[in-house]
Amino acid sequence: MKRYITSDALIAMDKQERVHLINSLGGFKSVSLVGTSDKNGNTNLGIFSSFFHIGAQPPLLGMIFRPSPPERDTLRNILDTGFYTVNHINEAIYKQAHQTSARYDATISEFDETGLNKEFKNNFFAPFVSESNIQLGVAFKEKIDIAINNTILLIGEIIQIYIPENSLSNDGFVDLELANTITCSGLDSYHKTSKLDRLSYAKPNKELTSIQ
Repeated sequence: MKRYITSDALIAMDKQERVHLINSLGGFKSVSLVGTSDKNGNTNLGIFSSFFHIGAQPPLLGMIFRPSPPERDTLRNILDTGFYTVNHINEAIYKQAHQTSARYDATISEFDETGLNKEFKNNFFAPFVSESNIQLGVAFKEKIDIAINNTILLIGEIIQIYIPENSLSNDGFVDLELANTITCSGLDSYHKTSKLDRLSYAKPNKELTSIQ
């Protein structure tokens, strides 16, 4: 038996119930920590589950920011400096990662508050999360204002990549399970994954095969 929910019923819902419902309907999502620094060297760390692939050449990554106010320190730092890091979350740090969603003052670093360690490497301006197994250094490329709900689409180009050797296949495929990357649903539910299969490129009249 499925429950039938109309648009009128959605509008009549308690705000938090509606937020949880709609955020869950999109299915499992990638979730990562975004590291930034301001022009004075103050660091910031925030959890985001709004990432999506835009293209491979150039390697572009999109992310959505909700309307301001409140002030979005991560967004401001990216627009001011042009750089940020995207750090996959693993099973060992998901609670600390979730804590970064708390609204700390701009002068307080979430790295310090959560006990996660920042690292700067290869002359990249923004801090990486040491405990993250997959780390991306990203350069800001484009900001698009979405009028329908006052959100912002930020597009960045991946210019640095750090991946465990055992997670990278010869054909470029990244095994996220070997890297212990987790996923999320809704705003606060975190999940480990179990791969069903990896399938060959689909073509008409050709049988699918498993890729080892």
